Amino acid sequence: MLELEGVVKHYHSAGEEVCAVNGVTLTVNASEMVAVRGPSGSGKTTLLKLAATLLEPEQGTIRFRGVELSSFSEREESAYLRRDVAYISQRDRLMARVSALENASVKLVLDGVGRRAAQAQALEWLERLGLSDRVGHTPEQLSGGERQRVAIAQALVGDPTLILADEPTGNLNSALSHETIALLAEIAHTREAGVLLVTHDSDAAQLADRSFTLRDGELHQDGPDLEDGPDRAASVPVQPTSTE
Repeated sequence: MLELEGVVKHYHSAGEEVCAVNGVTLTVNASEMVAVRGPSGSGKTTLLKLAATLLEPEQGTIRFRGVELSSFSEREESAYLRRDVAYISQRDRLMARVSALENASVKLVLDGVGRRAAQAQALEWLERLGLSDRVGHTPEQLSGGERQRVAIAQALVGDPTLILADEPTGNLNSALSHETIALLAEIAHTREAGVLLVTHDSDAAQLADRSFTLRDGELHQDGPDLEDGPDRAASVPVQPTSTE
């Protein structure tokens, strides 16, 4: 589904060069959820943005279904982001003074789906995320957690095959956080989607099929016990696995 091989990305900050992603190799197969955890500033968001074509790697290759992302035309890249990928950001980008239902359906409408059909799909996701009584509310009338769930519904409409989730439960309480991560795992397993979840939460990582830790831009596979924190991660960088 998604394969990163030897990917490198640097940033320049205050005259200093920082290697946010340093030779990362990782595969996300269909029907699995892969978690990448680590503290703030460890390069997790950079890794997702590279997979979403929002950043370009300086070295290495990133492939989706065997096709290098760098070979995409502008039109193909746009279609990849609209149809293949659900990108769940840490911060919602909901339209102000527009209902939750309209916000959740906007991606489909922009892709040419009729308004009624688009809203029917969006309503299903809003209901699954516990927002059936909030569909007519605007972002200004929603809590931070509710806004985040609307943004998740917005990303999941259209049955994307690759879900890139950047701390998707940061504004949710522990119960809703668990339910949301469990929903992403269910989507992976029942809809043959690939899910790449970045998080600092070891409890969320427990629900993943495989879990890794990103430290100083380098990726390491977690050991069997995640509760002891990132230092339980294996010291050997991850090798690629077979793709589907």
